[in-house]
Amino acid sequence: MLSRHIQPMGRVFIKLVVAVLAFVSIAEASATLLLEEPYGKMGFFTATGHAAVYLSGVCADTPLILRRCAPGETGIVLSRYDRVGGYDWVAIPLIPYLYAVERPEDVPLFANAKMAAFLRDRYRRKYLKDIAPDGRNGEVPGGNWYQLVGSSYDRTIYGFEIETSSEQDDALIQKYNTSPNQSHFDLVSNNCADFAKGVLNFYYPKSLHRSLIADVGITTPKQIAKMLTKFSARHPEFEFSRLIISQVPGSMPRSTSVHGVVEAFFKAKKYIVPSVVVSPIFAGCLAAVYVGTGAGHFEPARNAMVFVVGGAPERPLGAEDRRAYQRQLKHFLAGAYPEKPGRKVDKVWARLQSKAKTGVDEQGRPILEVQVGESRVQIGVSADNVLSGSAPPELERQLLAARLQAVLRRGSPRGISETEVARDWELLQKTMAEGDSLSIRLALRSENVRGNRP
Repeated sequence: MLSRHIQPMGRVFIKLVVAVLAFVSIAEASATLLLEEPYGKMGFFTATGHAAVYLSGVCADTPLILRRCAPGETGIVLSRYDRVGGYDWVAIPLIPYLYAVERPEDVPLFANAKMAAFLRDRYRRKYLKDIAPDGRNGEVPGGNWYQLVGSSYDRTIYGFEIETSSEQDDALIQKYNTSPNQSHFDLVSNNCADFAKGVLNFYYPKSLHRSLIADVGITTPKQIAKMLTKFSARHPEFEFSRLIISQVPGSMPRSTSVHGVVEAFFKAKKYIVPSVVVSPIFAGCLAAVYVGTGAGHFEPARNAMVFVVGGAPERPLGAEDRRAYQRQLKHFLAGAYPEKPGRKVDKVWARLQSKAKTGVDEQGRPILEVQVGESRVQIGVSADNVLSGSAPPELERQLLAARLQAVLRRGSPRGISETEVARDWELLQKTMAEGDSLSIRLALRSENVRGNRP
């Protein structure tokens, strides 16, 4: 009898210890280099991606005035972009920087360009109008301000975290609050990676530098990540960890692997093939630099924990568990679409979402308005409100199935956590009424939704 009581008490004690350790780890100050994958196909320079720095102990009164964080605050991301209000740097809280929403529970389960633009502009109108004011007629302004918020809609991000001290944070706040904040961006000599290098070198002087050979003297995000990793290996007294923040599932193009300058040139057929024809010697030199410097050997995702929105980092979902979820989802979709096995429900949902109207509910959580028959219904698109709208269960099931299909698909990023997949699967189960037959429970009936044609 006694052991039956001891076991639950032991579990409670373990949970308390884990909670305390999590709190302590969060309370410690740290600086995290954010290595962000490139998106789009504009040239080999853009293949180097973007760099920013997340500071867990530094917060901001405004995007331009830094201060120490109060208890419960999660820090800010400092980043440099070209043509953003004429400023050299802007500070954005972590969750808005990643997802363009203020609360973790408001992050969309599945997003498209329309949803991302809506959430970004909503955040801009509330917090960034001094930096990115409305256009002449109140419309959304042009420029690169949109890159300040919602970065995870565009790309997967890798984090390289190293511990700092509160004294270092105070010194950095003093420096950046008293120094001129005027843009002098230059793609070659003063880019986003140069800014990130400057912030991290402030904490650990002369720890990071550019590569004169592999990157022809240009500071790149990948080079800074490599240098920070090497610095941590030489200084094990400083706690160091890696994170992966996956791109939000959806219909937006997936980001691509991040490269250095020579690596990007060497791996791009549109550049290297003409070089071989015009100047084999030049192409051979590039190959020698690529091989000799080991430019392609650094893997940002190696040994990385998965960033969980609103929770502690976790190990990636194991291959066996992933296959098990894939099999369950395959059976689910086979019952939902018996006439079309292998149906790509995420593609179907993407078409429906493109025709829906974006908005927020009374709690400010993102929603979609969808035409069903003769009426319009609302469906929540975050885990917190997906089951609380006026939409029929068929739509809720379709959204959740689309997300699961996207995150479990072979070849998708490794940044998938057991917690989030289990949550999504549980939500999917809740859309099925207990009294329904199996065929009814699995049927999504997408033909009843306007604009949702296979």
